[in-house]
Order: sequence, then C-alpha cells, then structure tokens
Amino acid sequence: MISLDPIRLGGALLLMLSYAGLCVAKLRRPPVQAVPAGADWLVVYASQTGSAAFLAERTAATLATGGLQAHALDIAALDAAALSSATRVLFIVSTYGEGDAPDSAARFAGKVLQATPNLAHLHYAVLALGDSSYAHYCGFGRGLDAWLQACGAQPLFPRIDVDKGAPAAIADWQHQLSHVAGTSDAPDWEAPAFGNWRIVARRQLNPGSAGDPLFHLALVPQDGALPHWEAGDLVQVTPPHDTHPRDYSIASVPGEGHLALLVRLQRKDDGTYGAASGWLCQDARTSDIIALRVRAHQRFRLNGNAGRPLILVGNGSGLAGLRAHVKARVDAASGDNWLIFGERSPDHDALCADELQHWRANGMLAELDLAFSRDPAQPRYVQHVIDARATEIAAWIARGAAIYVCGSLQGMAGGVHASLQAALGAAVLEELDAAGRYCRDVY
Repeated sequence: MISLDPIRLGGALLLMLSYAGLCVAKLRRPPVQAVPAGADWLVVYASQTGSAAFLAERTAATLATGGLQAHALDIAALDAAALSSATRVLFIVSTYGEGDAPDSAARFAGKVLQATPNLAHLHYAVLALGDSSYAHYCGFGRGLDAWLQACGAQPLFPRIDVDKGAPAAIADWQHQLSHVAGTSDAPDWEAPAFGNWRIVARRQLNPGSAGDPLFHLALVPQDGALPHWEAGDLVQVTPPHDTHPRDYSIASVPGEGHLALLVRLQRKDDGTYGAASGWLCQDARTSDIIALRVRAHQRFRLNGNAGRPLILVGNGSGLAGLRAHVKARVDAASGDNWLIFGERSPDHDALCADELQHWRANGMLAELDLAFSRDPAQPRYVQHVIDARATEIAAWIARGAAIYVCGSLQGMAGGVHASLQAALGAAVLEELDAAGRYCRDVY
C-alpha cells in the first residue's frame, strides 16, 4: 500500500489547479497581437516604460505619410516565422538595467535570438534607447543589431543610440525616416509638454534609517485641474539646469486631489546629492516651479487584471507604484489584494505603516507580509516571504491572480523572479507573463 504525504499531495494539487487556471485564462484573454499581413514595413518596439512604443507609433505614422503600409508591433508578437517572412523591419528597443531586454522582449530574447536563421532577405534599422550611466549602455539594442548582421540581414543605415532620450539622436532617426519614406512632411513627434507644478507637502518617511532618506511628496499643478492618470503610471521630472528627465512611479490616484511621489534622496560618491532627488527632497520650495509631465505606463496598469486578485511585491520606493494600485482597489471596494513589501528596519523603515494596517483591518488587504532585512527577530527579504508562502501563492494564481512587482532591479527583482519560478514553475511564470498577469516596474 502506497502512503501519500498529504502536504506534498496538497501542493501538487495546487500546482495542477494553477496550470488549469492558466489554460482557462488563455482561452478567455484576447489573442496576442497578430503580425499584420501585407505590411510594407514593420516597426517593432520593445518598451519598458512606454518610450519605445511612443516612438514606434510616430515612426509608423511618418512612413504612412510617404504612402507606405507600416504597422507598429510589440516585439512580444514577433516570432521566428514572422521575422523570416518580413522584408523591412525597423526596431525601436529599450535597454534597462545592465544591458537587459525589457520584459516584453524576454521571450524573443530567450527563443528567437538563440538561433541564427538566414535573414539575408531582410532590410532593417535599429534605434537603441538607453542610459550611458550604465556600463552596458544600449546593451539590448546593440546585441540585437549584432545578431541581425550575423544572420545576414542588411542595415538600411547605421544603428542610432539614444542616451536618455537625447533629442539630437531622435532627430537623426527622423532624418533617416524622411529619406526612407520619401517625404519631409512628418507628423509631430512631440511628447506631451511639461507642465508647471509645485510641491504642497513634503515629509521624510524614514527618519533615523540607516538607508538614504525617503520622502513623500505631494504636488499639484500651478494652474488648472489635475490631469488624468491610472494606477501604475509614471511622471517625468526635469530638475533645473539638467536636460534629461527622471522617471518616478506615481503613488496616488487622482481622486486624492494631488499627485504623490516617493523619492529617495540619492547621495553621490563625492557627497553631493543627485540633481533630481536633491532638488525635490531638499532644495525646492513650495513657491518653486517643478517641470513635470504624466506618462502612461501601459505594462504596469491593471488593464485586463482589474477584476482579478492581485499579489503586489516590492521594496523601498517601489511602494509608490504598489500603493497606487491598492488605493485604486480600495476606492473600488475590491479587497482581494496581497501586499508583500520589504525594507530595512521595522523601527525606522515601516513605510506608510498606519495606512497599510488600516487597510488590512478593514479587509482591503486580504494578506499583508512585511519583510525587514535588518530585523533582529526575523531578518528576511521579500523573496523569503515568497519561499515561505509558495503554496498560498500557487493557490492565488490558481484562482486567477495577477502579480505586480515594483522596486529595485538589483537584488530584489531577480530574487523575486527566482522565488516565483520555484513556487510556480518556470513554464507557469512564462505563461503568466505572456497573459499579462506578471507585470514588473523595476529600476
């Protein structure tokens, strides 16, 4: 007679239910964006925060002014077969972290780029978006360009690297497109203009912390009403005497009457503060103008996950994006939320503790797990919570939950990803990603 361990059996059943839930979700969700038939040009984008997607739309519109059939396409929809049948492709791809592909390009990088098909029929160009402060500047775009050439594809013109959205590089791309399209009548490429905002409240959330100070900022427009945004969206802020804007996750929803940010005061090796964080956290007065604009962040919005249970995981200033999602759910009276959040010390880094405990007590947070890496009683990171509660996480996924991760790329994001793979299986996590149920805003 075979004896079955009830705990292991229960875990196996949960994983089976999780997989079954994914199969049902695949039947319910809208189909993956199809590669359009009959297009003269494909404009393929790999976007982390929306910049590449915006530029792809503008690029396709520019080609259309020359009478060309052009379609913008998320790289997640581009497989080996579609690439083999295409003849003209413009790639607009971001890099985040140290040379990593955006989340939307993970499957393409893991599958298509691992082969070396014959692409001698393909003419292409690459616009690579990046940040030169990283060692592997434009790493994904440069790697993609090298792979295309190794496969025999023919470049239409040399790769253009864009450092922090540099206007000169974007103008170079537009100039090349005007030759391709045979027209100088290009549509407007301007992103939404920066508005004039001011800080109405500022307070440090972690006095006495061993880490860098973290501030909660409340801002309102200098004139006029608040613009619309959704939980998961970003803002760009341009500090005085600095031309490259900084991205921050929005920590509030419009109904609160202000736009909130959580900003870490960055200190450089020479002891000076970061240009943006120093201005926002230290120097700016309530009468000073803050140049700010809201940016839609489609990959971190709820979109089709609005009716699902949510598992929200993050650390540090990543609480901003997660807090906005929880507040939106609170306003919708949807309490099927589980927050797993990590910081340093329970004595000095328990960010928004009263608010989180209030939501927990009122049933708006079904689960709340706080992890403190320097807690004398129980030091742990958020990935340790995932390891300890793997069975419950699998159960949430089985009933349709989506996972949102916000916070530091170094350490946290990789650790969380590995723990989720261990809890759910790599194949299940890949299916969640493909279904839009595993969303990350990591930096």
